[in-house]
Amino acid sequence: MFILDAHLDLSMNSIDWNRDLRWSVEEIRDYEKGMTDLPGRGQNTVSLDAMRKGNVGLCVATQIARYVKKENPLPGWNSPQQAWAHTQAQLAWYKEMEALGEMKQITEINGLDAHLEYWNTTDDYKKTIGYILSLEGADSIASMEHLHKAHAYGLRAIGPAHYGPGTYAFGTDSVGGIGENGKELLREIEKLNLILDATHLCDQSFWEAMEVYNGSVWASHNNCRALVDHNRQFSDEQIKELLGRNAVIGVVMDTWMMVPNWVRGKSTPKSMDASLKQIIDNIDHICQLAGNATQVGIGSDLDGGFGLEQSPHDLDTIADLQKIPKMLEARGYSEKDIEGIMNGNFLRFIRNVWS
Repeated sequence: MFILDAHLDLSMNSIDWNRDLRWSVEEIRDYEKGMTDLPGRGQNTVSLDAMRKGNVGLCVATQIARYVKKENPLPGWNSPQQAWAHTQAQLAWYKEMEALGEMKQITEINGLDAHLEYWNTTDDYKKTIGYILSLEGADSIASMEHLHKAHAYGLRAIGPAHYGPGTYAFGTDSVGGIGENGKELLREIEKLNLILDATHLCDQSFWEAMEVYNGSVWASHNNCRALVDHNRQFSDEQIKELLGRNAVIGVVMDTWMMVPNWVRGKSTPKSMDASLKQIIDNIDHICQLAGNATQVGIGSDLDGGFGLEQSPHDLDTIADLQKIPKMLEARGYSEKDIEGIMNGNFLRFIRNVWS
């Protein structure tokens, strides 16, 4: 089944982790054997080859660069301008992949339809993968002029915050509101018809953003707090707010967000029995709140700063997302529902925004 993955940090893996994603997953793992500089070395799950094998023909691909003030202990750049420059290096990688025919940027509805037609009709074993550009955390937006520049080069979705306190909002593991900077950003996002990604917003920033923002919103990679009680997940009240705004929520494959009581550095997917079963549980929880299966999808976040050590134990590469349809069928989901979850729900959302 064709898959749309609503969250992949492809350029981060390429530029920050020095991975040539044209290599196979196995080649990258072999190259990284013995490396200890970053978690997940030698345990990657994503490459362009693996995406093709898994029929992941379209993704929402990110730029990400955090700006941190002196008192912020999180890693990041010391100025918004440095963070912006880093996102431009990531953008340059996407453009290089386009020049080689590996990827194609999708920015409007005609291009979307043409890519889907191409993907579903060509027999080329090395199909060009489509990507919609998103910015995870808006700290690199040094000014609203920078936001307009980003929109001009194809940015189509943006999350105001990532982890900790940010310029425009507070993110995971922090507490605070959006302030005047955040309100200005939201106004410009709405004017430009960008998609607001509510993922990572802390509770206060989430609710303040919902008060002032009237445009299109989704959650590209978010699970349910009812299943794992942590501020990184959305409460049922937040999920209902998003559902009421016709949002689609992508479920995420990072195991600490899938099972309770995960201890970083100690827990393992097998010891915690973290598998795709919990992904189905999160999908089902959202569907039960919605009363239908039309507002949930896949936002895997695979290789989003982690690897096999923090991925479902029954997943070896991103191609194993193809296990999900049969698991949904076993839970009683119809073929139409499954197709919506794997691609159709996000596709419908994007078409509605762009039309």
